[in-house]
Amino acid sequence: MTNSLSILTVPAFDDNYLWVIHDGKHAAVVDPGDAPPILKALEAHQLTLSAILLTHHHSDHIGGVPALLQHFNVPVYGPLNDGIQAVSHPLAEGDIVDIPEMRWTLQVIAVPGHTLGHIAYFASVQHWLFSGDTLFAGGCGRVFEGTPAQMLSSLDKLAALPDDTAVYCAHEYTLSNLRFAKEVEPDNQAIAERLLREQRKRDEGIPTVPGQIGLEKHSNPFLRSREPAVIERLLSTGKISAHQDDASTFAALREWKNNYR
Repeated sequence: MTNSLSILTVPAFDDNYLWVIHDGKHAAVVDPGDAPPILKALEAHQLTLSAILLTHHHSDHIGGVPALLQHFNVPVYGPLNDGIQAVSHPLAEGDIVDIPEMRWTLQVIAVPGHTLGHIAYFASVQHWLFSGDTLFAGGCGRVFEGTPAQMLSSLDKLAALPDDTAVYCAHEYTLSNLRFAKEVEPDNQAIAERLLREQRKRDEGIPTVPGQIGLEKHSNPFLRSREPAVIERLLSTGKISAHQDDASTFAALREWKNNYR
């Protein structure tokens, strides 16, 4: 039997979310880019850190690890091939993370593209996905180290998870992502409705994260790059000159977003 687990949303920097998962006593933290907000949350909720989970090597995801390790002697889980020195438990596709203090297990999904070694964590019991900078609410990460084909394949893996899977991504980019989504699919009612809902949340200071996989499949252009409406929009705006293979179409969509203001 898995303990009842909860997730604390810990804002950091300008738009990062650090995730603290806990059972009321023990906690794990995902992508602690900054230590002070995590230490404050642990103290406020009287939690003891049991594990650190990292998705990729960018500093806003790992910067707080050294300071946390000064306070807690805990395992650091992270990608095998992403160059993170602090990782004590390197992980690859299909590995299982077991945090015994919390009686919590996660599956590791390799999602290269944003970085070559990027991984995501899926809690199959709770239907929680910690997607780092691969899948965002309404968008996806930039392809810095991998290829568009790798990123598309990674997103396909995540889109195959159950529709009710909650997507705990690492940034509050939702409104800008959805404005771009509306540009790509101006007639998509799901996007228009979601943009209104998420705008209301932000107006009230409420995070737009997590979303859900099913919602992403209806309103996230990067999970919809094979849809005829998206392809036709790319053609009509001159982003592609002819029907192309899936990876090339995705690359054109990602390039459009890179330059979208």
